[in-house]
Amino acid sequence: MTSRLRDSLHAAAADVPTYPVYEKALATARRSRRRAAVTAALVLIALTGVLLPLTDNRAAKTPAAGAQAQAALPDHVGVPPRGSLHATDRPRIGSASVIFTGRAEGMEGANEQSIVAVVSADSDRYRIIKAQPDTRAGADTVLSPDGREVAFGEWSDNTAGVRIVDLATGDSRTVRSGVASSVDSTPVAWSPDGRTLVVRDTLPPADPGGNQLRDVLSIVAPSGEQIRLAEADRVEELGSPVAFAPDSARLAFQNGRTVSVVDLGGRRLSSFTLPPETQLAGKGAWSTDGRTLTVTRREGMRWSLRSVDPATGRDLGALDTPAVSGVSAIRLLGWSADGSARVVAYQPAATAEVRFDIFLEMAQRLAYANVSTVQVLALGRGASTPTTLLTAPRGVVAIDVADNVIRGGQVRHANPPTGAGPRFWFWTALVTVLLAGTVLYATRKRLALWLDDQRVRRRRLANG
Repeated sequence: MTSRLRDSLHAAAADVPTYPVYEKALATARRSRRRAAVTAALVLIALTGVLLPLTDNRAAKTPAAGAQAQAALPDHVGVPPRGSLHATDRPRIGSASVIFTGRAEGMEGANEQSIVAVVSADSDRYRIIKAQPDTRAGADTVLSPDGREVAFGEWSDNTAGVRIVDLATGDSRTVRSGVASSVDSTPVAWSPDGRTLVVRDTLPPADPGGNQLRDVLSIVAPSGEQIRLAEADRVEELGSPVAFAPDSARLAFQNGRTVSVVDLGGRRLSSFTLPPETQLAGKGAWSTDGRTLTVTRREGMRWSLRSVDPATGRDLGALDTPAVSGVSAIRLLGWSADGSARVVAYQPAATAEVRFDIFLEMAQRLAYANVSTVQVLALGRGASTPTTLLTAPRGVVAIDVADNVIRGGQVRHANPPTGAGPRFWFWTALVTVLLAGTVLYATRKRLALWLDDQRVRRRRLANG
C-alpha cells in the first residue's frame, strides 16, 4: 500500500460518523429492563384484580349478633357453580343457613368425592367442602346450631376422625372419639349449645373371619373427654338419628327399634321400644320444653308426627300438624317460633329398585339411589296441608339446616349463583397471563427488532 493510498483511506475514514457501541448497548439494556418492568407490572395488576376478591378479609370477622338475627332459610337452592370458593377461602361467609349434598351434576369431585354445598345465613353466597364419597348432609355431615361450623368425617394419617371447619375464620380442627381400630368416624349431632358432638365409629368385625361391622356411639365433650354411649352390630346405623334436649343435658338416640335417653355422662335414663313403622323423628325430636319426644309414623306413603313420653315411650297421641304424603321419609329438623314443625321431606326416585309403601330401614329410604330430591316443609299447628319452604334441584338428596334458622322461622327469596365461580376465573386469568408472558419472552428478540424498526420508520416519517 502506497503512502498516498493510506492517507486517502485515513481521510475517508475520518469523514465516517463513529458508531457509539457502548451508548447503544446501554440504551438497549435500559429498554429491556423497562419492558421487563412493564410486563411485570401488567402481570401484577392482572393478578391483583383477580386475587383481591379472594383475599378480602373484611368478612373474616365473626358475624355480629345483628347479622345472626337476620339468618333466614332460602326458598330454593341451586347446585354450586364450578369453580366455587371453598369454605376456607376469603371472603368468609361467617355462618350458614343450609348445607346440602347429592349427585346432581357438579356435586361430585375427583375420586367420587362428595361436594358439600354451604349457603350463607343471609345471602346467596355459596361455598363448598370436599368430603368423603356419598356424604349425607344431616346424617354424617352436620351443621352447628348457629350455622358457624360444619363437621364431617375424614381419614388422615391412617386414622379416622372428624374435621370441623369454622366458616367465620376459615380455621379447621380434627377431633377424635378415642375409639380404637375405627375404620370410619362420622359426626351425627351437635348439642344445642354447640359445645358437644356425638360421633359414630365403625369397627371391623371382632371375629377375623366374620363380616359383621359394629357401630360405636360416643360423646366428645368440650374438654376432649370421650364418653361411650352404646355399641351394636351394624344392622342399621346406630344413632340414626340423635336428638338433644333443648337444655343440652340429655339426648335420645335410636338403635334398631329401641330408643334410649341418656345424660352427658353416658348414664342411661330410660329405654323403650318403638312400635312398627315408627321412628324417632329426627334431630328436632324433643319438644321445645323438653317434656316429650316426637316420633314419625308411616301409613303407606303418608307420614305423621306423634308425641311420646321420653321416660316410658307411652304414646301421647298425634300432633295437630298435617301429614306428609307421597314421600319416602321425613325427618324433623326442629320447631319454629310460631310452633310449626320444620321437616325435610325426601322425594322417592323413579329409578329406585325398592317400594316405599312397605317396611324399609331408614338407611334404605335415605340412600342416594332412592332419593330424587328434598324439600323443607312447615307443618303448621292446625293446618290442613304442609307448606313448602325450600325446594332443591333434582339430585340434591340430603340437607341440614342450622337450628337458629329453624327457630327464627324466616324465609327469604333466593337467587342462587350461576355460571362459573371465582376459582374458575382466577385460574383462567392466571393461565392466560402466564401464557402471554411465555409468548412475549420467547419472541422478545423479534419484538425488540420490530419495535426498533417502528422507531426508525417513525423517525424517517417525521424527518420527511
